[in-house]
Amino acid sequence: DIDRDGMLNGPNLEKITELTSNTSLPIIASGGVSSLEDLIQLKQIKGVSGVISGKALYENTFSLDEALNLIS
Repeated sequence: DIDRDGMLNGPNLEKITELTSNTSLPIIASGGVSSLEDLIQLKQIKGVSGVISGKALYENTFSLDEALNLIS
């Protein structure tokens, strides 16, 4: 969701869920990720195969190691 990119206000879970429900293609969620809780919520959406997080990592909101440990 380009409108949420870099905003750190959480991903658009409703739209991501709608998108994954309407396609069999793997979806990579992007835009708004601001916390480890966001990653947990995205992991629970069937069809999400990956997540792009930039600013949250850059701003040290969480570390890459924390994120990888959480989703493994």
